[in-house]
Amino acid sequence: MARYYLAVCRQCRRSGEKLMLKGNKCFSKCTFDKRPKPPGPQPARPRRLSDRGTQLREKQKIRYSFGMLEREFRRFFAEAERQPGVTGDSLMLLLERRLDNVVYRSGLADSRAQARQVVRHGHINVGGKNVDIPSYLVKESDVITFKEQSTKTGYYQKVLEVIGSKMTPGWLAIDKKTLACKVVSLPTPGDLDMKLDAQAAVEYYSR
Repeated sequence: MARYYLAVCRQCRRSGEKLMLKGNKCFSKCTFDKRPKPPGPQPARPRRLSDRGTQLREKQKIRYSFGMLEREFRRFFAEAERQPGVTGDSLMLLLERRLDNVVYRSGLADSRAQARQVVRHGHINVGGKNVDIPSYLVKESDVITFKEQSTKTGYYQKVLEVIGSKMTPGWLAIDKKTLACKVVSLPTPGDLDMKLDAQAAVEYYSR
């Protein structure tokens, strides 16, 4: 399956809510605000989603939010199933530890899509070593920094200017002068986005 490259606003419309896939642009230029209905022809009568349809929609919301292909998402789900505890929580905690998500959560990017691009272009080091794999799972005490050459870019300077207004979750610590981000601890269920229903995704794959 190819990665989704069309207007991401259509993903929000399919999901029935804003997923904030464009970061700050979602506050100013948002198609969902003008056209909240799903894309395509609209039925005369709105159809009530079946339980299976609801589970699929919730699963897709998580996948869209983290910008993942179905095959990659299934791989994370399989890993979550192997871990002790609640599978839905384990899945979301694994997704939180993705390097592109950490770059986004720390305020080094406006959206996960932008964070994924920053990582892929080789701008990010983890523990002093360059990592260009967005799905890389960070560990406790890891330090995420910009590569030395990347600190000379306009993007780096722009992040320095706006980082002061960004909020950082408690499991991450950001040095706002050097933009070094430390994983103080691994995320816990209390750090998860409650708008995403991981249990529905578990039920979808369990059938």
